[in-house]
Amino acid sequence: MALPHDFQFSQGSLQDYLDCPLRFYLRHVRRLAWPAVVAEPALEHERHLLQGSEFHHLVHQHEVGIPVEQLSAVISDANLRRWWLNYLETGPGDIPEVHYSEIVLSAPAAGHRLVAKYDLLAVDPGKRAVILDWKTYRRRPGRRRLEERVQTRVYSYVLVQAGSDLNEGRPIEPARAEMVYWFADFPNDPERFRYDEHRYAEDEIYLSSLIEEIEARAEDQFDRTADQERCRLCRYRSLCQRGVRAGDFREAEEEREAEQELEIFLDFDQTAEIEY
Repeated sequence: MALPHDFQFSQGSLQDYLDCPLRFYLRHVRRLAWPAVVAEPALEHERHLLQGSEFHHLVHQHEVGIPVEQLSAVISDANLRRWWLNYLETGPGDIPEVHYSEIVLSAPAAGHRLVAKYDLLAVDPGKRAVILDWKTYRRRPGRRRLEERVQTRVYSYVLVQAGSDLNEGRPIEPARAEMVYWFADFPNDPERFRYDEHRYAEDEIYLSSLIEEIEARAEDQFDRTADQERCRLCRYRSLCQRGVRAGDFREAEEEREAEQELEIFLDFDQTAEIEY
């Protein structure tokens, strides 16, 4: 299938492909809206997602200089207040002092653009660069689960490929990059992934091969996943005749993350990147 030359890949779209090729096709190629509830109970699910978005926005406002007292004064939700206090009291630990909040980087991959939107990049030019990703999950995922998610590979790879503007014009060496998942409900238990040259080389091959595999498929070859457990939290499940009833809202965070990426407006005049 010939994708448009300006088709943008992201961790969300690649994860969708890995989870279910048909979901990738429906969501990211056809941009098909399907009026199904992702998880039940729907109102509780949506409330938690809104709280997560508000937490990300609070941290961003803090990073751009709005005083803590001013931000704290407007918080009325109990979950949001707990996460906010955890962030203020514990935070992600020792990170470089130069911060870039909610920044987008992009790099070429297999003839397309690979995009990463970071919650926070903390950089000490010439020394190290730390990716911070805020998670408001109800359950703390294990290390293996996080390592298997394509986000861990994409974010580190794109930073090394496209982060020179944040590093005084010099490429960021893979061994000086690190990704940290910080969990708002588990503030003392972040998960850290150190990068290196070997992993960078592996990721370059893996990500390019994955994009080439997607392009090589004909439109009628984007099949449903064989793992029907994945369908419980997919809004296309009724379209695919994989059930009607939604899954448990407590398991739905990762599914929703991919959907939220479609809502991100990317202004590439303000996006750090490297040229093709």
